[in-house]
Formats: sequence, C-alpha cells, structure tokens
Amino acid sequence: MSKFLIVGLGNIGAEYAHTRHNIGFDVVEAFVNKMNGAFSAQRLADRAEIRWKGKIFICIKPTTYVNLSGRAFKYWMDKEKVELENTLTIVDDLAIPLSKLRLRPGGSHGGHIGLFDIQAVLGTDQFPKLRFGIGNNFPRGMQVDFVLGRWQPEELAIVNQKIAASVETIENIAVIGIERTMNLINNIEFKG
Repeated sequence: MSKFLIVGLGNIGAEYAHTRHNIGFDVVEAFVNKMNGAFSAQRLADRAEIRWKGKIFICIKPTTYVNLSGRAFKYWMDKEKVELENTLTIVDDLAIPLSKLRLRPGGSHGGHIGLFDIQAVLGTDQFPKLRFGIGNNFPRGMQVDFVLGRWQPEELAIVNQKIAASVETIENIAVIGIERTMNLINNIEFKG
C-alpha cells in the first residue's frame, strides 16, 4: 500500500490561525476533514492518518513553528518509512500571485524559512512542494505583517477555491502522479 506524507506548514496558536502563513495547515485540515479524519497531538506535530483508494496519507501540522519544520518532517518521514518523493509540503508563497498554485517535484526554498529548515535537515531541496500564492500586495517594510495577517474579505472566495483545488491536488498526486498533476494545476488562473 503506497504511503504519503502530507506536511502543511504553519504556526501553532490562535493568533496565527487562518493567517496567510498558515495556509499549509488550512489545506491539510481541509483534506483530513473531507476524508472524515481527525488530528491528534503527537510527537512534534498534530497528526492524522487517512486511508483512501488503497493509499495511506500521514498528514501532519508541525508543532515546532514554521522556522523549525524540518525536525517534524524528518521524524515522521523516517517513522512512517515514506519515500522522499512521496511527500508533499504545502506552503504560502509571496512570489506567486494569489490567483495561482504551483506544484513542483523539487526546487529551492525561495526564501521561505520553513522550506529552508526542511532543506537543511534533509540535505536536499528535491522534495515535492505545493506553493500557495499569497501575492505581495503590501507596502514596503510590511512583509511580516502581511504574511502573518489574515485574508482580506475580498480574497476569501479565491482562497477557498484554491484550498479545494489543493485538496484535489493531494488526491491526484496519489492516483496519477506528480507530473500529470502539475499539468492539471499549474496553469489554472483562479478568479474570485
């Protein structure tokens, strides 16, 4: 039975809930909810196990804070004996417009500290990533406030569409593979 590790990046605590930086948590929660699963507090992460179409999905929301996501990623990948290419890390990305999702089998951290930490712990950047574009619509010097801020009301329709598409992306990777899934998702322009 194929096994996948789905890692949503975010920060624990009510003050971070549903912020742009926590979109990884929101996507993994949406996937687990769709499958009628539930998270429980475990070592270094909240964890849920989903069985669907003959596949096992180990879904984690690291409790280490974004900047130290690598420890949780590596612990659960090793513990569950998941191949690196069968992982998917979901992150916010300032360099991608709000209207886009970008799936890649590898590639640089692009300045994202959570990805940087995972890359440092693993010693490679060749692990699949789903980058959730959050855009860069903020005044100079306000990047941290923007990333840690909540979505604007006018953004929510597009964010919810993209969360649903991200859940489908997780399913598709398991069924048809990452290359075909990239062709499906990377060219979509989401509109509110």
